[in-house]
Amino acid sequence: MNDVFILGIESSCDETSVSIVKNGEEEIATVVLSQMDTHASYGGVVPEIASRMHVENITMVIEECLTKASMTMEDITAIAVTYGPGLIGSLLVGVTAASTLAYIYQKPLVPVHHIAGHIYANNLERKMEFPLIALVVSGGHTDLIYMKENYSFEKIGGTLDDAVGEAYDKVARVASIPYPGGPLVDKLSQQGKDTYKLPTPLDDDSYNFSFSGLKSAVINLVHNEEQRGNEVSKEDLACSFQTRVVDILSKKTMRAIDQYQVHNLIVAGGVAANSGIRSKLKELCDQSGVNLTVPSLKYCTDNATMIAAAGYFAYTMGRRAGYDLKAKATDPLH
Repeated sequence: MNDVFILGIESSCDETSVSIVKNGEEEIATVVLSQMDTHASYGGVVPEIASRMHVENITMVIEECLTKASMTMEDITAIAVTYGPGLIGSLLVGVTAASTLAYIYQKPLVPVHHIAGHIYANNLERKMEFPLIALVVSGGHTDLIYMKENYSFEKIGGTLDDAVGEAYDKVARVASIPYPGGPLVDKLSQQGKDTYKLPTPLDDDSYNFSFSGLKSAVINLVHNEEQRGNEVSKEDLACSFQTRVVDILSKKTMRAIDQYQVHNLIVAGGVAANSGIRSKLKELCDQSGVNLTVPSLKYCTDNATMIAAAGYFAYTMGRRAGYDLKAKATDPLH
């Protein structure tokens, strides 16, 4: 069988990224142009600015990736692109660029769900083994997904309100921790102690999650301490908050592994970079004899390498899109 080279394009939020991946597992070249410094002054991503910067950068990033790989479009087998979910203006830039390239060079166009990309980032580390449970943790998602085989996604639980990454960012703002808040909360938590009394969020028999109550508890705690004239320890608050998050994520994930009788767990999404989640799940998986795979840090955040990796499997299964592919701000993984 001939090698398959997928060119992936990712522009769902504030990263303009293009990558070329061979056979769904070998990264040939990747370029990521981050807008983080631009959005930091606003305290978060501004959608209009993000989409405008994607327009300015997408052609340059595509050309740079091909140059870095010493390849031309003639060497590419197919083009994979994130069609959703994400910021609609940002997605439109990537989808338009991918559709145009596919039309001009007569290449197959492969639509990739953003979360499928995060999941298949794990295949870049080692070949995914099935069946498995995937814990997807990001700024927009907190999901438990059962996969019996490639590209088979059964959602068994998800967040009922705030996603875990969103909760991290909101807690960071309340505690006056600068943007991007999530990684800094994680870092501070390692320097603090679990001293603040916070509730365990949605500790029930379901596989669903809810972080709005925990977020509200942090807001109330900070407000009450300020009213009393007490200084809040950012380190201790971060540790107390992260301890509750890690405990409930790991508890429900390990219960799902037991119920579905699988021996493989993967973690996916931007919050997969969190040191507390990684260490706790590794500890529990080692105790239970479960194979744990987490992406390298560079594959946790949004990148086109994961889109190209997922695109390979979608391509080999015959998934195609027309040149009129539509971007979708929201779309369930199925």
